Amino acid sequence: MYPTLFNLVLSKLDPERAHHLAFLVIRALPALGLGGLARRFTAPDPSLAVEALGLRFDSPFGVAAGFDKDGEGVLGLGALGFGHVEVGTITAIAQPGNDTPRLFRLIPDRAVVNRMGFNNHGAGAAANRLLRVRRARRRPVLGVNIGKSRVVAVEDATADYLTSARALAPVADYLVVNVSSPNTPGLRGLQELDLLAPLLGAVKEVAGEKPLLVKIAPDLTDEQVQRIAELVVRLGLAGIIATNTTIAREGLRTDPAVVAAAGAGGLSGAPLAARSLEVLKLIRASVPAELCVISVGGVETAEDVQERLDAGATLVQGYTAFLYRGPLWGRQINRGLLRLRRALVEA
Repeated sequence: MYPTLFNLVLSKLDPERAHHLAFLVIRALPALGLGGLARRFTAPDPSLAVEALGLRFDSPFGVAAGFDKDGEGVLGLGALGFGHVEVGTITAIAQPGNDTPRLFRLIPDRAVVNRMGFNNHGAGAAANRLLRVRRARRRPVLGVNIGKSRVVAVEDATADYLTSARALAPVADYLVVNVSSPNTPGLRGLQELDLLAPLLGAVKEVAGEKPLLVKIAPDLTDEQVQRIAELVVRLGLAGIIATNTTIAREGLRTDPAVVAAAGAGGLSGAPLAARSLEVLKLIRASVPAELCVISVGGVETAEDVQERLDAGATLVQGYTAFLYRGPLWGRQINRGLLRLRRALVEA
């Protein structure tokens, strides 16, 4: 039914408004006591569980940062079958994000352009909310993604990240440093090694024993990807998330006028799949087998997820296809993974 609902109703709504409406339903599941009922229908088979980062993930498939910016829907998303939820990006200072409209669908490409700009209520508010989430009896693994506050100069970025890390590391199962969004001026410059190394080293010290990962852009050169992978190993970080959205626009099927009207921002969805897979393979070839590599970008089907796992991903995340697949997307992925694995055993 969801494809019909999307084509007839949701695709006609402003994308950000449609997201908010869907999010209200997700938040309502545990609030109305329906989480347990939903979980019976969506829970992944125990055989799909993954041990990583010193944690148990019920499924290798989770929700990428950007979908739940303030950690308000973690329990609802967990009830829909996702093995982990990465909230954020959260900044030390609350900020409204960029002006609207700032989210655009490219439906022929099953893609989205966003320039949200890290809209969130700040690290302090998120920490209080996530502390309550951690106390829940049933919840998914909780990742927290932190970024630079827009009003903070790039040269002061480390102190800003440390403020967020101090507030949020205690309530996270793992922590992510986001230096790869194209929607905060100067942020991607922090991927340069002379800036990235001291930043990650400082955040790692504050995070303590909490697993720390870094999220990188798909628009880096292969050499840059390999150098960051080597840096992550040298600093003793727990892993890498690859990749964020892209600023590229090549090869799109959507009317060029529609793409131009969407304007600047990060492109996510199916067009990102090939580069995201390439970056995953580059990283896996450059790091020890035990390093956690989370693949995200252009994932929509169980076959897509299994392809990333076969290419060396420890875990896989998705976001954009939620808009096109609907609330049972996590269940579809988990059921599909189980079917693929059973078919492999029987072959």
